[in-house]
Amino acid sequence: MANFPFFSIHFCLLLITLFFQASSAGNYNVISFGAKGDERTDSTVSFLKAWASACTSPKPSTIYVPKGRFLIKGIVFKGPCKNQITFQIDGTVVAPSDYRALGNSDSWILFSKVNKVSVVGGTLDGKGASYWACKTSGKNCPVGVPSMTFNWANNIVISGLTSINSRQTHLVINGCNNVVVRNVKAIAPDQSPNTDGIHVQTSKGVTIIGCTLQTGDDCVSIGPGTYNLFMTNLKCGPGHGVSIGSLGKELKEDGVQNISLKNSVFSGSDNGIRIKSWARPSKGFVRNIVFDNIVMDNVENPIVIDQNYCPDNKGCPRQNSGIRISKVTYRNIRGTSATPEAVSFDCSITNPCTDIKLQDIKLLYKNKAASSSCRNVRGSSTGILMPRSCML
Repeated sequence: MANFPFFSIHFCLLLITLFFQASSAGNYNVISFGAKGDERTDSTVSFLKAWASACTSPKPSTIYVPKGRFLIKGIVFKGPCKNQITFQIDGTVVAPSDYRALGNSDSWILFSKVNKVSVVGGTLDGKGASYWACKTSGKNCPVGVPSMTFNWANNIVISGLTSINSRQTHLVINGCNNVVVRNVKAIAPDQSPNTDGIHVQTSKGVTIIGCTLQTGDDCVSIGPGTYNLFMTNLKCGPGHGVSIGSLGKELKEDGVQNISLKNSVFSGSDNGIRIKSWARPSKGFVRNIVFDNIVMDNVENPIVIDQNYCPDNKGCPRQNSGIRISKVTYRNIRGTSATPEAVSFDCSITNPCTDIKLQDIKLLYKNKAASSSCRNVRGSSTGILMPRSCML
């Protein structure tokens, strides 16, 4: 007992030391800045204060969001910052229920010009139901916003994040370099409009791995200027599949190159793997694409190239796509089609698809080989082919 006071003092000194070490390392709990996890209190300013502290820290920092439901409105986390920052989320970040509350924001949560930022764990609840109702009613609605966007950012990691009920796209990667999206879930009802899971454009060196994407639009959409995108172990469906495009809406448009999707499963989606471009002049291109080891489970239109995309026949009637599609490989694609035609290559008459390769394709419709159709496509075929190749 005589040593107890000494032990207590020593223990208190240790706790104080650890506290100051943690503070100097840059650990910022949003609660300390006034945030409340009650889903009613607007915590936007508190999150911004935590970001300001982390962004100006000369040492690596962690912004911690504990368990609870934290309401924030449109927010922009701006860089550049002095060192790397980790957003560790154990709770749920919630958007306002009133879709008008975000005004003319470009995104609900926007990271702009940041470097070495990680978002780990947690849930984003976009509260999209009221906005979808507005869209489907035909009313004059504001432009929908993605739940989370990275603009002009480098060396980004998004890991273990769940996004539900986004008003529009769940996650946007725009103008970025070296991004890893790992074990992310994007979930919205299959009839929710424009709720793409992940959209990538004008970016290089993006990896998407182990993600579950159940949405009302594309599981992954790939826009102009995307280079060196690697995707593997995805689960897609419901949704509109993985789409390169739509491309070629503009005459001067960056191309898409070095894209691979491997070891993935599509379940009940409206499309499988798709390349689509507007039927109008463009200087863009798609090349060096690999789809490998893909399982289709009751998927409509498992393999599609559509170069005559023209919604409502506006802006492109009687024109042909200028997008040049070449060096696309489909390897070991198997499973079941929900439509009689499992492979559709509808390429541009003025810019035919070239060097398209089919290898070991086995797609069944009602326990029989599905059919295929080809227009203006040239390539080669090897191995098992069900349906038979229709390419020149």
